[in-house]
Amino acid sequence: MPSAHLPRLNDWTVLSLRPRGQHAGLRAAATHAGARTLALSVLAIRRRDDAATRAELAEALGTHILVCTSANAVRAANALTPLRMRRGQAWLAVGDGTRFALSRFGITAETPARMDSEGLLAMPALLDLRGRSVGLITGSGGRGVLEEALRARNPEALRRVDVYARETVPLGSARVQALGTVLERPQRVLLALSSGEALQALLAQVDDPRLLEVAVVAASERLAKLAASAGFTQVATASSARPTALMTAAASAFGGQR
Repeated sequence: MPSAHLPRLNDWTVLSLRPRGQHAGLRAAATHAGARTLALSVLAIRRRDDAATRAELAEALGTHILVCTSANAVRAANALTPLRMRRGQAWLAVGDGTRFALSRFGITAETPARMDSEGLLAMPALLDLRGRSVGLITGSGGRGVLEEALRARNPEALRRVDVYARETVPLGSARVQALGTVLERPQRVLLALSSGEALQALLAQVDDPRLLEVAVVAASERLAKLAASAGFTQVATASSARPTALMTAAASAFGGQR
C-alpha cells in the first residue's frame, strides 16, 4: 500500500479497466490511498473449452519450462485440465498475482524482479533454450513481445496455448455518463493502465478530449509509451501491475498536485 509519508490521492477517482468482475483488488488499493474507483470494463474474459485448445494445452504442459502470463490464464488452464508440477519442470509467473494463482493448485513458480514480459525474458531459465522446450500459457492477443523473443531464441522450443480470449464489450450508458461526470475535473482522475488492449478498447468507445487530460499510471514502460503515443501527457510508471504498486507510483507522482 502507499507508504504513510507519500502524498495520498484524496478526492481522486481511479479509472479501472480490469475485465468484468476483477476490480476488487484495485478498488481496495485505491480506497487505501484515499481515492474512489470507477469501474470501466471494456473487456470480458471468455475461457476456451474445445478439443483443439485441450490438445495444445496438453502439449504445452509437457515442456521443460512453463510460462504463465496472468492469473486468468492459470484459472482457465486449470478449468481445462488440473494443473500439476512435474519432476524437473520449472514454472515461471509474470507477477505475484499469477504466482499466487498457481500456488492455489500446488505449483511453486518463480517471478521476475521486473514483473512484465521483459522481466520474464531476463530470467535465467529462459536465457539459453538449447535443448529446452517452453510452454506459454496465455490468452489470445497477449504477450506478443514475449512470444517473439522466445521464438527468436529457439524457433522450435515454444508451445503456445491460448486458454482464454479477451472480448470487447460496450460500456453501458450509466458508465459513460459516470465517466463524463468525473471528467469534469480531469485533474483529479487517474487511469490505472495494465493492458494495452483495454486502453485501445476504451479509446475506441470514448470520444471525449478531456480523457487525455487525466493522469495515467502504467504497469510497465511499454504501456507508458503506449499511453504517451495515444496523447496522454501525464504518465507515471509503476514497478508492476499489482494494484498496490500502481497506487504507490501514482501517489508518488501525482499525489502532491493541487
